[in-house]
Amino acid sequence: MKNIQTTNTMNNHRRTRKPSRAAGLMGMAAFAALAAGASPWALADDLGWYGGANVGRSAATIDDGRITSGLAAGGLGTSSISNRDRSTGFKLYGGYQFNRNFALEGGYFDLGRFGYTANTVPAGTLDGNIKLKGFNLDAVGILPITDRLSALGRVGLNYAQARDSFSGTGAVSVTNPSPSKSGTNYKLGVGLQYAFTEALGMRAEVERYRVNDAIGNKGHVDLFSLGLVYRFGGKSQAPVQRTAAPAYVAAAPMPAPVVVAPPPPAAPPPPPPPTRVTFSSDSLFDFDKANLKPAGQQALDKFASDLKGVQYDTIMVTGHSDRIGSHDYNMKLSTRRAEAVKSYLVAAGIAAGTVAAKGVDGANPVTQPGQCKGSKPTPALIACLQPDRRVEVEVAGTR
Repeated sequence: MKNIQTTNTMNNHRRTRKPSRAAGLMGMAAFAALAAGASPWALADDLGWYGGANVGRSAATIDDGRITSGLAAGGLGTSSISNRDRSTGFKLYGGYQFNRNFALEGGYFDLGRFGYTANTVPAGTLDGNIKLKGFNLDAVGILPITDRLSALGRVGLNYAQARDSFSGTGAVSVTNPSPSKSGTNYKLGVGLQYAFTEALGMRAEVERYRVNDAIGNKGHVDLFSLGLVYRFGGKSQAPVQRTAAPAYVAAAPMPAPVVVAPPPPAAPPPPPPPTRVTFSSDSLFDFDKANLKPAGQQALDKFASDLKGVQYDTIMVTGHSDRIGSHDYNMKLSTRRAEAVKSYLVAAGIAAGTVAAKGVDGANPVTQPGQCKGSKPTPALIACLQPDRRVEVEVAGTR
């Protein structure tokens, strides 16, 4: 009976395959990471701690050629090999989302059990198995697609423990039946996440774990999984669109002229004050957007209609942000919103030469000092600062 040194149960590539699936996964993960780095630290309602669990199908690549050559080195031929390259895997994870595009995530994974059975000549069998489990730490890039759907890309490290077991019958004798080893390698992944509510969502992911087996070989295991993620502090009801009723403030009535009876000549009336109309940003735009909503267009149509027949000198459109976020980002967003309102008023018939637009940071809030406490972008703080997010349209020189 021949003594057989245990051979590897997995291999990093099939020998006939040129571009590996790892290259494709790495490219997609890099794209999502770049999107996270290039995007400003915009605010979202789904920041903070979360946890979840995924379960699905795991797949390993088993190198039959190395098994055959290992048996041949022991003086044995191989008549057939049957592979067990599919298993059930799962992962438990938790993380913290720092902004709408980046999170840090860690967890525990169990990729399942894989193996093979080789029949030899002279008659005998070699049976090999491997179990893989461990811990991971990932950087996760998040790319919002819609209000509920986001794409995920991840790159990180995994610390996996590989426990091999080998047994032989007939002509096969195994010298090391139970080797084990732990090691650190990279992992990659892509996926999609859909939010049912602000607190509960679903994830579908494809991940590649680079692992070492217990006898010095390197390979990979792919995990195709589906699971649920729970965000702590999120609302359990379905997320609602932030659409307040169009906040249209009617123009103040013109003051009646003061007439002084003769003999002194009648004093001229004071110049009419500028007419200022304030629109809530949430009524005109979606949160963190600068595209006018249908409800906002209706409010601007009514405003433009009210100006027909009124003589005036200039119209100044000013976009205001709240105090959350960086100065540069708030200036860009408030300016884009002011320009969007200006363009719509010009399209509605107001002379372009009479309309100007500008954006300002949260330097002129409507809320009072101390009214809205905190600095982190929690849902409560965002809701409290809603009056500060507005667009003011000031009509000067009306007569």
